Amino acid sequence: MTDILMPALSPTMEEGVLAKWHVKVGDTVSAGDVIAEIETDKATMEVEAVDEGEVLEILVEAGTEGVKVNTPIARLSGDDVAPAPKKDDAKAEPAKAKEAQKSEAPAKSDVKPAQSPDTKAQAAPTKDGERIFASPLARRLAKEAGLDLASLKGTGPHGRIVKADIESVGKGGAKASASASAPAAEPRKVQSLEQQGIPAGSYDLVPLDGMRKAIARRLTDSFRDVPHFPLTIDCDIDGLLAARARVNAMLEKDGVKVSVNDFVIKASAMALKAVPEANASYTPEGIAMHHNADVAMAVAIDGGLITPIIRKAETKSLRQISAESKDLAKRARDRKLKPDEFQGGTFSVSNLGMFGIKSFASIINEPQGAIMSVGAGEQRPVVKDGQLAVATVMTVTLTCDHRVVDGAVGARFLQVFKQMIEDPVTMLA
Repeated sequence: MTDILMPALSPTMEEGVLAKWHVKVGDTVSAGDVIAEIETDKATMEVEAVDEGEVLEILVEAGTEGVKVNTPIARLSGDDVAPAPKKDDAKAEPAKAKEAQKSEAPAKSDVKPAQSPDTKAQAAPTKDGERIFASPLARRLAKEAGLDLASLKGTGPHGRIVKADIESVGKGGAKASASASAPAAEPRKVQSLEQQGIPAGSYDLVPLDGMRKAIARRLTDSFRDVPHFPLTIDCDIDGLLAARARVNAMLEKDGVKVSVNDFVIKASAMALKAVPEANASYTPEGIAMHHNADVAMAVAIDGGLITPIIRKAETKSLRQISAESKDLAKRARDRKLKPDEFQGGTFSVSNLGMFGIKSFASIINEPQGAIMSVGAGEQRPVVKDGQLAVATVMTVTLTCDHRVVDGAVGARFLQVFKQMIEDPVTMLA
């Protein structure tokens, strides 16, 4: 038999919803056949069979939420792969248990196998003379969090302490004392709404779905860990609006309509190429200078936000950007994007002008070095050549990762962007 496992459809995916089965018990499938649909925190994607055979068993029903990656979800007939144990199988094969214990045994001092830092065996602490089994990742996380492994109960195979056990304890777990007299740190207490003065029964609680959890986690991490600062500039867009009207008149016969945001994406990409220091990402090993301007655009969808990407935007015409952005936005709202269509990117644009928002500052979309927030174009009094006049002005704010984009770099980027927005011919030269 061959087990079909819950696939990891993105590098950050840990669980998903098994939305729909396209097969049933008794069906015969071939490699490449679509067998199921999986909902992640960002999109709904089809799962293809990688083996051929008869569907012997459906292990996870359609509609099941919180299915962990690599969990067996179905079984096919086959003669070359042994089935994985079910999650509720309480009895492990003796041979496998023995092998697992052997793999946990500390390496002899005279044996130095070639291993990567992430997988290297570590000496294990003991509890009452017995070895404590824990994965290398769990040991590292416990050490960083100051947790005492001896106080934890493992939920992995054979009682092994795994990553989830460390995360479930968090700051409230048993801390490894720096000295016998050092008191354990008090866990951070989260007050309920009632404790904060909101009466019980005065609100409805909407459970968090996978997307909202992912957004909360990513934005909290970014706002907390990335040293950021905003730069704001006003752009006169009367010239852009006139150019847009002429472009749309020429493209009307083809059914193409270019938006102000399409101009913004094009100008952003060209400015990133003109100021390559702004088209960069911070890594512990150094600053990654990106070869292309892959501009992500924020799209609001039911339950959250997603940022599909216009790849190599600096090489594309306004017509191409318009068509691609509309297609990506539609499929984003339908949750039909592929992971490579919304993961990555070197820069982001978030536009709330259509909602009448005058100006705002966005949170950086890691690992990108900057994100630009675009407000509404509105008529404002301005001074031109010493005379009071009226112009259509759009305010943009660039939020910069200070580890990558210094103030001077961000300012030069905005200068180039402003020039292209105010005189659109320059971005076409």
